[in-house]
Amino acid sequence: MEIEAEVLTNQVKYPLFGSLIVPAVPPSDLSGLDWGTQSECSGIPATPPQHLPPPPRLLDQVRNKIRVKHYSIRTEQAYLDWIKRFIRFHGLKHPSTLGASQIEAFLTHLAVDRDVAAATQTQAKSALLFLYRDVLAIETEWLDHVTRARAPTHVPVVLTRDEVHRVMLRLKGTHRLLGHLLYGSGLRIMEGVRLRVKDVEFEQRMIIVRDGKGANDRITMLPDKLRSALAAHLERVRALHQDDLRDGFGNVWLPHSLARKYSGAPFDWGWQFVFQRRSGQSIRAIASGAGTIWATKRSSVRCAKRCATRASTSPPRRTRCAIRSLRTCSNRAPTFVRCRSCWVTATSAPR
Repeated sequence: MEIEAEVLTNQVKYPLFGSLIVPAVPPSDLSGLDWGTQSECSGIPATPPQHLPPPPRLLDQVRNKIRVKHYSIRTEQAYLDWIKRFIRFHGLKHPSTLGASQIEAFLTHLAVDRDVAAATQTQAKSALLFLYRDVLAIETEWLDHVTRARAPTHVPVVLTRDEVHRVMLRLKGTHRLLGHLLYGSGLRIMEGVRLRVKDVEFEQRMIIVRDGKGANDRITMLPDKLRSALAAHLERVRALHQDDLRDGFGNVWLPHSLARKYSGAPFDWGWQFVFQRRSGQSIRAIASGAGTIWATKRSSVRCAKRCATRASTSPPRRTRCAIRSLRTCSNRAPTFVRCRSCWVTATSAPR
């Protein structure tokens, strides 16, 4: 009994609210206590203070669910943007208080007032369905009956070899090499700017695309005309990487926490990006895909303007080029005519 009483007088440590002294209670009195509730034990609070973090906000819940499902970063950005627009459209009301009629009203607003394309409307609907089904866990029948926009069928616009050649000639520096690689290997823009050194196989004349669209890998060809230019580019990049290593930098971002598993991999030459730029902290970072897009667009605009100027004897009143398709127009039209991607208003005699 003395040993039991001595044990009961020791301090009991609780991680949430420190250490407390449990008074010595004779063993004969222990049977009469209700140990299911702590309120009858003097010295132990009935409800220990809770220091739990606040629940995540709605957009943080959406972001966490998307990353758990390993969706692409582009999908995450698009879904978050559409959910923000949906909440603002309904006066900052929580989506759990809204239903099918509010979703229909938002999609109707996009189609009628904003005049968006069918694909854009479908993307907005997919974002809202993801919010209700996967984040808010609302599984009701009305989600399956939300109107879906019918996407029309369009004829794809394909560049001719001469048009591609004129666009490529107006690209400069790294953008020109990247543009040739995209065209010759069939890479998407983000697949090109995320290309790693270890995924370029010069001997086998192939490029391994890691984590492409749909998180799938594939193999594509490496054009022979680009082998020497790409090898020279990598030599310059390697020299910069060696300078960074001597300065204590040179690490690169690795996916899926590989930097914790392989601590030396971020500094390894094989993991470096083929097309890279210096970030604010002198750490090698991935080159921006937007820079390549805008460089190609500027090149296309210059081609279209030169083409429109040569097609007429006097300057046109208005020239607008749809730079997304990167087409050029050399047709002289007597009226306002849309030719693939260039809209040229014909000229007339000066008034």
